[in-house]
Amino acid sequence: MKFTETPINGAFVVGIEPRTDERGFFARAYAAEEMAAVGIPMTISQSNISVTRIRGTVRGMHFQVEPAPEAKLVRCPRGAMYDVVADVRPDSPTYGSWFGVELTQYNNDALYLPLGCAHGFQTLVDDTVMYYDASAPYTPDAVRGARYDDPILEVIWPLPVAMISEQDRSWPLLSDQVAETGH
Repeated sequence: MKFTETPINGAFVVGIEPRTDERGFFARAYAAEEMAAVGIPMTISQSNISVTRIRGTVRGMHFQVEPAPEAKLVRCPRGAMYDVVADVRPDSPTYGSWFGVELTQYNNDALYLPLGCAHGFQTLVDDTVMYYDASAPYTPDAVRGARYDDPILEVIWPLPVAMISEQDRSWPLLSDQVAETGH
């Protein structure tokens, strides 16, 4: 596996190292020891999949807080998506920053998001599949979000937003969340 640091503290692009032959290829997509060696202490508690039918759809920006913060390892096994990690950890040196990377069925890259970071993506083609491993189970009371157009983050989506859920459009601004909680 190949690990490339991103500008977000603790986030990595994770590449595979395929072994190819006439049948195709084989590669490790998750290796706990290799990941721990570069500072990714992820154990998988749950795996999730979503199918998004319409190009330009944005999902996110989602994260979980105590008692169930989650790290994520995100892939795109079909289609193409622009995947975003946003640092919403108030005490982080990269708070308010974001990083985006294209994940596709062809590049086989993944994005690792550390605990406390928000995740969102925009589909670049119709019928895109997003698959991710999470370090904690889905915990409804711990779910939070930041608006896809939050002025603190200023995420630049590559396409006009074709569709977004009412929930994702309605998350409070990060500035309001910090004011409410003190962090």
